[in-house]
Amino acid sequence: MSPTADKCVPCPQPTNYDYNIAMSVPASSLLPQVPWALMALIGGAALTVNIPLGYAREGFRRFSVGWFVCVHLSVPLIAWLRLVNHVSAWGIPAFVACAVLGQIAGGMVRRIRRGRP
Repeated sequence: MSPTADKCVPCPQPTNYDYNIAMSVPASSLLPQVPWALMALIGGAALTVNIPLGYAREGFRRFSVGWFVCVHLSVPLIAWLRLVNHVSAWGIPAFVACAVLGQIAGGMVRRIRRGRP
C-alpha cells in the first residue's frame, strides 16, 4: 500500500454562500450615468416616429379626435424607451422637443406636397 492510500482527504463542507444574495445590490449602484449617445438615439427615434404622425395630423381638423391621436400616439413609445434605458426625467424636455420638431417637419412635408406653404 502506498502511504497516501490510507489517508482520506476530507470533502469540503458546504457553505452558506448564496449567489442570489451576494448579487443583490441596489440597481442604482450598478447603473452608470446615461450616455449622451443613448439620449440622442431616443431623441432621434422620437423625431423619426413623429414625422409620419405630423404628416397625418395635417390632414385632420385642428383639435379633433384624429388630431389628438396623431399628436399623442408616440408618447407611450418614447416613455417606454426612456424607462427601459434608465434615462432620468431630466431627458423628457429634450424628447418632447424632438417630438414637436418631428410633428412640425411632417406637417411641412404635407403642406409642401399639396402646394400650400
